Amino acid sequence: MGVEIERKFLVDASKWKAVKPKLGTRISQGYIMSTPETVVRIRVTGDKGWITIKGKTKGISRLEYEYSIPKTEAEEMLKEFCPKKIIKTRYELKFDGFVWEVDEFESPKTGLILAEIELTNENEVFSLPEWIGKEVSNQPEYFNVNMI
Repeated sequence: MGVEIERKFLVDASKWKAVKPKLGTRISQGYIMSTPETVVRIRVTGDKGWITIKGKTKGISRLEYEYSIPKTEAEEMLKEFCPKKIIKTRYELKFDGFVWEVDEFESPKTGLILAEIELTNENEVFSLPEWIGKEVSNQPEYFNVNMI
């Protein structure tokens, strides 16, 4: 069983500029289904397509199953089933033994920068980089599915 344990934070844009990697991955994603219990996401990253099924969030954990699908099929699904899309660029940085994923949103929340860290348990201890701002893990307006 796949479980995602994730914390989200706003990013201080001025401090982020100093450490931002030169290359990121452009992501286009949409949602085929979104209920409080289940979310089905389609995503295109680079030359890959993905379908992800996520369960109801409990604390900062939820079930998650992600599968690679042909990019052309993912693009078709986005076009046919997802009238609204999120466009963002994702950067990955290692800090103190953890990988941080930082998303710069192009659409629909232009200018928003969010950082995520995936943990092995909800009580795992980690250090915050200096460019991290307020935690928004439990604020639904910062869940990607709620942005569109």
